Amino acid sequence: MKALTRNMFRLIGFGFLSLGIVGVFLPLLPTTPFILVATACFARSSERWHRWILANPTFGPMVRNWEENRCVSRRVKLIAYLSMAIVGGYSIAFAVEPAWAKITGGILILVGMVTLARLKTCAPTGEKEAP
Repeated sequence: MKALTRNMFRLIGFGFLSLGIVGVFLPLLPTTPFILVATACFARSSERWHRWILANPTFGPMVRNWEENRCVSRRVKLIAYLSMAIVGGYSIAFAVEPAWAKITGGILILVGMVTLARLKTCAPTGEKEAP
């Protein structure tokens, strides 16, 4: 792969990694898809950063599940649903003033929940795959 292409993938990877980290703290910004895209970019551009994400205690297990089985664990899904509902719901109810912003926030939370629901759930160890 040419150096320019690798550098572009690396730059895009850092951008998505940054968005994923911000998404840990902001309920309207998802974490999982951004980390997965960052990992895919690093896999094509930087073995060092790809290994770093895989070894990261926060993101590593989720990424390995995705790379190996194309699934998300029940725990990750539950945390995502709860954070969207609690923090996102609080934001819509109390932190956002204009009606259009409340509606937009609600739609974004709903899209996030539907997207998460459509992802395959990893089977617990020793069991068959969950739907």
